[in-house]
Amino acid sequence: MPPQTVIEIAAGDVAAELSRQGISPDERVTLTIEPDLFPDRRESRKLVIAAGLTDDDIDRLIERAREEVALHRR
Repeated sequence: MPPQTVIEIAAGDVAAELSRQGISPDERVTLTIEPDLFPDRRESRKLVIAAGLTDDDIDRLIERAREEVALHRR
């Protein structure tokens, strides 16, 4: 059995990293999820998704808010 490998990676990049490591989609792997440092963010994200918004929608809202803040700083 090969030694354990620890890779810290964003959740959205897991499949690509597994492929890069030569692990086929039908192989079994074990993921360890670190305790969330920001539990409120996870709960808020659940509410946003339940409201029908996507990650792209959230990104657009954040960018719009940043632009509004930048306008008020001038």
